[in-house]
Amino acid sequence: MKARFDSLERSLAPRVDTVNMLQQNRKVIAAPLAASQDLQRQLKKQFVPNPQRALWLALVLPGAGQVYNRKYWKLPLFYGGFLGCTYAFLWNQQMYMDYSQAYLDIMDDDPMTNSFRNLFPPTYDIDSRLEQFKTVFKNRKDRYRRYRDLSAFCFIGVYLLSVVDAYVDAQLSVFDISPDLSLQVTPAAIETFNGIQRNQSMGIGATLTF
Repeated sequence: MKARFDSLERSLAPRVDTVNMLQQNRKVIAAPLAASQDLQRQLKKQFVPNPQRALWLALVLPGAGQVYNRKYWKLPLFYGGFLGCTYAFLWNQQMYMDYSQAYLDIMDDDPMTNSFRNLFPPTYDIDSRLEQFKTVFKNRKDRYRRYRDLSAFCFIGVYLLSVVDAYVDAQLSVFDISPDLSLQVTPAAIETFNGIQRNQSMGIGATLTF
């Protein structure tokens, strides 16, 4: 009777161990799955912008890429640049038109075209310095035309900068900035071979960890 009990006990022991091993394996497999599911839930909660979408939004409407990337604080910077360039363009355009018309009037022989006199006080004697003001009007006309063109180029530059900023910002949103970035400088043995014998000398080695 005792022999039968011992035999039965020995036959049940491996089964118990097998059950325990299966339960442990299930726990080991379930742990990474749970961690992976938690990571997926965190990624869903975290907003990750699409660089291509940010690029097209910025191309269609200036500032829309920054809004899509949720960088609202950049909007006053870019729109301030747009307004400043627009104001400079309009002001220089108006000055260019005034001096251009004044230069055309002072260069012709028609006494009825004297818009250049509106640029001076009524009592100012311009006839005695007519030749000098011809040069002055021409120089100012050319100067304000250059300033107007420069304002237009600055406007285009701000627009392109907003597009590049939206695209790069969306790209860097998924860039992993690891806190383990470190640089270690340690002594190192440098081996050289001159064709006859090998020589060893001491130097400095740098290891960058990221």
